[in-house]
Amino acid sequence: MLRKMYDWIVALSARPSAPWALAAVAFAESSFFIIPPDVMLAPMALARPERAFRYAFICTLGSVAGGILGYAIGHLLFDSVGMWILDLYGYGAKVEIVKEAYAKWGAMLILLKGLTPIPFKLVTIVSGALDYNFPLFVILSFITRGARFFLLAGLLNRFGGPMRTFIENRLGLVVSGMVALFVLGLIVAAKLA
Repeated sequence: MLRKMYDWIVALSARPSAPWALAAVAFAESSFFIIPPDVMLAPMALARPERAFRYAFICTLGSVAGGILGYAIGHLLFDSVGMWILDLYGYGAKVEIVKEAYAKWGAMLILLKGLTPIPFKLVTIVSGALDYNFPLFVILSFITRGARFFLLAGLLNRFGGPMRTFIENRLGLVVSGMVALFVLGLIVAAKLA
């Protein structure tokens, strides 16, 4: 099953619609969806290393646009949709702690959590709920999400061939590692929030 999914994503990268699909996943992940865009970015950049930075740019734009939606959810619909999403991820009971953290480290919190496997939607929704400075939120989102995606794209562009061989030969191990990092990100987010 993993091999079929990987092959499908690699084949998708050759289609004209691939950048749109990548942007859609990045957008959704920043506001309500659980799967990070790295899952698409990595195979697409491995299949077309010369387009890795273009894909990172698309991911960044999609992620920031989705972050704006997440901010709007937190700002306009926090008590209904926002809390439902936070409760879905187990963070609803920790809103007061997050508010205190934002009061102390607002910008640093956005920058650090945007780089990690912690779901970015948590940052976007809470930023909106706390009425965090919107222009600053957008700038910080561009910085942190861009850094994450361009770093990954740079590594894949530079070491794409050997990495693709490694991934294709050990796909189960690589996917397990990605899942473990994602789960670890959720656990760390729960502890820090």
